[in-house]
Amino acid sequence: MTKIVNSWNDFDPLKHVIVGRADHSCIPPEEPATSEKVPIDSPMRGSWGPRPLETVEKANAQLDNLVKILEERGVKVDRPTPLQWNAPVNTPDFRTESMMTAMPPRDVLLTIGNEIVEAAMSFRCRYWEYLAYRPLLERYFDEDPEFLWSQAPRPRLSDASYKHNYYDEQISLEERLERTAAKDFVTTEKEILFDAADVLRLGKDLFIQHGLTTNRKAMEWFKRRYPDLRVHAVNFPGDPYPIHIDATFVPLRPGLIINNPHRRLPDDQRAVFEKNGWEIVDAAQPAHTEPPPLCYSSVWLSMNCLVLDHKTVIVEGSEVHQQEQMDKLGMNVIPIDFRDAYPFGGGLHCATADVNREGDCEEYFTDTAFGDVTLV
Repeated sequence: MTKIVNSWNDFDPLKHVIVGRADHSCIPPEEPATSEKVPIDSPMRGSWGPRPLETVEKANAQLDNLVKILEERGVKVDRPTPLQWNAPVNTPDFRTESMMTAMPPRDVLLTIGNEIVEAAMSFRCRYWEYLAYRPLLERYFDEDPEFLWSQAPRPRLSDASYKHNYYDEQISLEERLERTAAKDFVTTEKEILFDAADVLRLGKDLFIQHGLTTNRKAMEWFKRRYPDLRVHAVNFPGDPYPIHIDATFVPLRPGLIINNPHRRLPDDQRAVFEKNGWEIVDAAQPAHTEPPPLCYSSVWLSMNCLVLDHKTVIVEGSEVHQQEQMDKLGMNVIPIDFRDAYPFGGGLHCATADVNREGDCEEYFTDTAFGDVTLV
């Protein structure tokens, strides 16, 4: 029996990873969570059901190519077992008419050291999504005697978990940004809610984005669940739809982070990094002015890259500006086509979940004046 699960950050040498699949993916119907997270002018509003087969096949071809690239570099790759997503979700608290996808494992699974946590997500359509990864987690548990398999408290996602009448089609972008700056989001503090993709792992420190997919109660849960780690809440007031940290704040190696220039980390939170010797640089502008059709995400998936080690990064093939910046920052760039996969759940980082990276739990922040937890 050998050690399978170990990962403390997103930049140490990648040895084992899960890559998603687009099979049977659906556009879910509107619900309290998605109503606020899908932009008002998105063509995804008002239409739901199975995604066209042609788009699924194109996405799977690019996901399969990512697997090929990783395996050629010696990375072990596992894949989830998709469910038939075009089926309703029924619980004592709600019903929604379809599920979603198994393309973005980064949203569902959070690896902290030798533990993988199944997240407590706020989308009702994603209530059963963790089941696509159960065969893999079962195998890791059988084969790795040190692997810890955890599930965060399962949210009920009743109406009490959302603010009533929060969503308003008439709200302006300025008003939306005011809400974001005031940390006013559609989810309440009734129960623990978080997506794994909101958690930035930097060894002994966890930086968690407070936004539309993760609430303060989740941060309190992390604080209690990991008393030996430091938990810090971060937010990005310039983002009108703050969903997931990995298209906003991306570490490339110890001491270097790229930050979305439209969603800059506030100065007081930025100081935590700078006084510990970290450089934060504005990410390059996207090469595109619009996301692909039927895509939830913004054009800033350009910076949603997959770091293989301290000097190697995979970047979407058409994002030439981001590739050029990575080169100037001393990274060896591997460009691959991935825009056909974007609509199914995000970019290269979203489409993967760490199982094993070399390295231990490092302490990158020696100036602890900011304390063990900062709740914003």
